[in-house]
Amino acid sequence: MRILLIAALVLCGLYLVVAGAMFAFQRQFQYFPTTRAPSPAEAGFSGATEVALTAADGTQVQLWHAPAPPGAPTVLYFHGNAGEMADRARRWAAYRAAGLGVAYLSYRGYGGSDGTPSEAGLHLDADAGYDWLLAQGVAPDRLAVVGESLGTGVAVRLAADRRVGALLLEAPYTSTADVAAAAYPWLPVRLLMLDQYRSIDRIGDVTAPLFVLHGEEDRTIPFALGRALFDAAPGPKEFHPSPGKGHDALFAPETWALEIAFIARILPHGAP
Repeated sequence: MRILLIAALVLCGLYLVVAGAMFAFQRQFQYFPTTRAPSPAEAGFSGATEVALTAADGTQVQLWHAPAPPGAPTVLYFHGNAGEMADRARRWAAYRAAGLGVAYLSYRGYGGSDGTPSEAGLHLDADAGYDWLLAQGVAPDRLAVVGESLGTGVAVRLAADRRVGALLLEAPYTSTADVAAAAYPWLPVRLLMLDQYRSIDRIGDVTAPLFVLHGEEDRTIPFALGRALFDAAPGPKEFHPSPGKGHDALFAPETWALEIAFIARILPHGAP
């Protein structure tokens, strides 16, 4: 009996140590930035100009921008939790080939941006990018906001608080706490998690037309979470399941083609 008690205490102690470490280092498990920070030309971003923005808390972040041709809409793109915007050159080329203006935002702590990532910080960065585009003359109703993976939470909050022409989400979630709970069912992540990106609480405030794409075999962000967020959203909206695809659906040219077609329908070139 004494041996069982000792074993139970040891296991409890190990659990508390692991849970404490997960809490203390949770942002290292949530954000995986790289800081290579090449120039747009070095990264293969044709027509891009690098812009230094200052977020409301004074953090300087980078934005790469190519203006829209006359009458065309602009894409404001928020990338996922790994790498940096310089890794997404093929997507940039697809948007540009379709005649769209494009703005890529580099979150704090990613690429050449200062600071360290956090949910509150990423939302400030998004606001800085949005405000800068409007200052350049981009009309809110001509702005298509695209979020990839973690970036869908950034995109949903922005579209809930600001006027945009369209919202496009790739592998979204109800909250990152729900994603973490699926990955770590043995941890009370909903109590411990600092950056929860609760899109499910904000999606009802989005009035822009919504596009959602999710790989049916996604093991990173479960398909069911993306579907639940879509079901909670008001219309107009479109859901595009990607059969046989996992999280890799986000990096497939056919995904970008579907988005471009959606933007062309919702924000046609030449419209005021």
